[in-house]
Amino acid sequence: MGELEGAEAAKVAEAVRLDPTLQAVVAEVQALSETMESVLGAEPLPTVEEFELKPEAHYPMPSSKVVKFPYYWVAGAVAAAFAVMVLIQEKEFPLALHQEAVVFEMDLVPEPMAAPERVEAEMAAAARMAKRDKKVFPGPKSMQYASTPPMMMAMPPDDLAATEGYAPLAEADWQRVQDHPFSTFAVDVDSASYASVRRFLNQGELPPVDAVRVEELITAFDYDYTAPQGEDRPFTAQLEVGSAPWAPGHRLVRVGLKGREFAPGERAAANLVFLLDVSGSMNTPQKLPLVKEAMRLLVGKLRADDRVAIVTYAGASGLALPSTLANRRREIFVALDALQPAGSTNGSKGIHLAYDIAKANLVVGGINRVILCTDGDFNVGTTNEGDLGRLITEKAKSGGGLTALGFGTGNYQDDTMEQMANKGNGNYGYIDSAREARRLLVEQVDGTLATIAKDVKIQVEFNPTQVAAYRLIGYDNRLRAKEDFNNDEKDGGEIGAGHSVTALYEVVLAGNTADATRKQVDELRYSGETSSKVRAEVNHELLTVKIRAKAPDGDVSELWEFPLVDRGASFAATTPDFKFASAVAGFGMLLRDSAFKGQTTCSRVLVWAESGMANDATGYRQEFLDLVRKAEVLHRTERG
Repeated sequence: MGELEGAEAAKVAEAVRLDPTLQAVVAEVQALSETMESVLGAEPLPTVEEFELKPEAHYPMPSSKVVKFPYYWVAGAVAAAFAVMVLIQEKEFPLALHQEAVVFEMDLVPEPMAAPERVEAEMAAAARMAKRDKKVFPGPKSMQYASTPPMMMAMPPDDLAATEGYAPLAEADWQRVQDHPFSTFAVDVDSASYASVRRFLNQGELPPVDAVRVEELITAFDYDYTAPQGEDRPFTAQLEVGSAPWAPGHRLVRVGLKGREFAPGERAAANLVFLLDVSGSMNTPQKLPLVKEAMRLLVGKLRADDRVAIVTYAGASGLALPSTLANRRREIFVALDALQPAGSTNGSKGIHLAYDIAKANLVVGGINRVILCTDGDFNVGTTNEGDLGRLITEKAKSGGGLTALGFGTGNYQDDTMEQMANKGNGNYGYIDSAREARRLLVEQVDGTLATIAKDVKIQVEFNPTQVAAYRLIGYDNRLRAKEDFNNDEKDGGEIGAGHSVTALYEVVLAGNTADATRKQVDELRYSGETSSKVRAEVNHELLTVKIRAKAPDGDVSELWEFPLVDRGASFAATTPDFKFASAVAGFGMLLRDSAFKGQTTCSRVLVWAESGMANDATGYRQEFLDLVRKAEVLHRTERG
């Protein structure tokens, strides 16, 4: 219809080209447009004399006697109808109306529950079409959250990154083994970065570079790691090595940990405090209404002897629900439904009260945890990140761990949320939909609530006779000094029940003199290759992975060691999980425009990932493929 131009037209055209269903919808819209033009064009046009002119009118009348039909209204209406028709046509995703919403004017369209969503970018583009005259087109009332009144929202800013907070993140460079034989880092089971990246792509934007933490993209997926049996160790380690797909001359090492899983009824009783932000900034459908829905899902998974308290904070903090047995769900749901957003955000007061409530109801030998739900925009009271971190660290000593769950867009403060989870001996998730809430709080509820090992640190020792240089992919803000590994005073990461951890190292083998990483510094005179060749004849290990961890209530760490021998496997000969993790790492490097991405392209990422689709019972890997395709379109559009 000629209403789009430039990059916006290219986005919609590409989406239509890839989807036969959208092609049919476009044909219907075009036919409707032609019919309207034909019918309206045949009608007699009114003249100025046919209207009653009021003398008090303050606007100039046109000099012509012909009043043209406002076709731009028709175009806007058709564009809005197009977005609704796209949703109706997508039969794969039946809406659960009490949990999902499609509201064109909101700055996040919640993701459908039944399967990975694939058309939100097209819907967002259609919504922008409908808004060309600065009009706001509300979504159908029947599709809004049942517990939330209809809201009229402005569209989000074009550049969300400009109003959101992400800590600067610099990628680790190559390390020569002769100079740095040890690589040490704290584990990370967070998945917030993946959900945030998904949110940007589904809104038709490439994520800001600092929002992409590659290790969190990788860890967001389940892998076929074998969990330990019994209670003698908290996790198992599985190692694998093959060719790096983006640099075939390099090797890629995968280090995988799997936390012990609980048998039904084995988990200890839980004392939970929901610390909920009800400030004015939470007054959008993807914030407080989604917080309520997420907490309902969690309560539905709790045992009868678990306890829940609800602390709210805005300008001041308050106790919305005293500690209550989880089997009294009606009381908990009534307290949740009564919450309304208003006021500024004094998170520090809420933190004080939440930990006081947790301490007052402490379950000795059980799970004691504060679950924080907010957009991270603390603007009253203690607002400095360092002070908030110190407050959380102090409170966590007496009141248990902290789970930080982020919500919303536009003013979201990712850096604050991540630091609070790290300081609170907990984990960090970002919830952009009811489906993501279900993943974290239903499917992975034991891992979210129960810690099976704390202060977990990994140290990899590389064999200089086998490895010339290495690079840890991701974990850039989790690196530790080699001396920190054996120091139990130094903090590590936490692993929850059933959680998995995956780390990838790109490795340059000894003797690969053609590689640029060999020329960063001069060869060492007294401890170079010559002095190590004799040892190479008897030492075939590529590396040894060492892991230190404490029991959840312990103060002294235990050590485990796992050596790895490289059998020379090609990328094609590796496991499906290895291929898929490699694809996710490549995609992360591509989104960051990493200097180390090598031959990575979106097309190649799709090929690598498609060869690793064997373990996709949940459909999350298929969702990843859809996100890569959206990124490919955005990259192509950005390049013009």
